[in-house]
Amino acid sequence: MIPIDPMSALAGIQSAISMVKKASKVANDLGSLAPMIGKMFDAKSVATKAMLEAKRDKKGSNMGVALQIEMALEQARAFEEELKMLFMQTGKIDVWQKIKARQAEMDRDDAKEIAALKYAEKKAKEKEQEQLEIGLALGALFLLGFLVFVGIYELMEFCKTSRCGR
Repeated sequence: MIPIDPMSALAGIQSAISMVKKASKVANDLGSLAPMIGKMFDAKSVATKAMLEAKRDKKGSNMGVALQIEMALEQARAFEEELKMLFMQTGKIDVWQKIKARQAEMDRDDAKEIAALKYAEKKAKEKEQEQLEIGLALGALFLLGFLVFVGIYELMEFCKTSRCGR
C-alpha cells in the first residue's frame, strides 16, 4: 500500500462528505446515494489509517496528529448522524439499523482476522527464534566436538614424541 499524506486523506473525507451532501439534495432515494456514501466511508477509513501511520512515523507533534485525527473522526461522526437522520426522515430507519448491524458484524470479523494474523505472526517469530537457538546450539556442539578432536589429536602427537604415561 502506498502511504498517503494525512492532509490529502482529510481532504478526501471532506470532499466525499460534500459530494454526498450535494447529491442527497437531488437524489430520488437513498439507494442511489449508496455508492457515494460507500466512497465517503472508504475515505474515512483511509484517513484514519493515514493518521495512525503518521502517528507511528512521529512526523509532527503529538498534539497536531491527535487534533487532525479527532477532527477528521468528528467530522465523519457528524456526517454519520446526518445520514442517520436522512434515513429516519425517509422512513427507512430499519435499513439504517441493518446497515449498523452489518457494520458491527464486519468489524467483529475484521477484529478476529487481525487477531489471527497477529497470532500467526507471533508463532512465526517464535519458530524463527527456536530455529535460531537450535542453529546456535548445533554450532556450539560442532565447535566443542572440533576442539575435543583437535585436543585428542594434539595429545596423541605429543605422546608420540615424548614420554606419556610410560
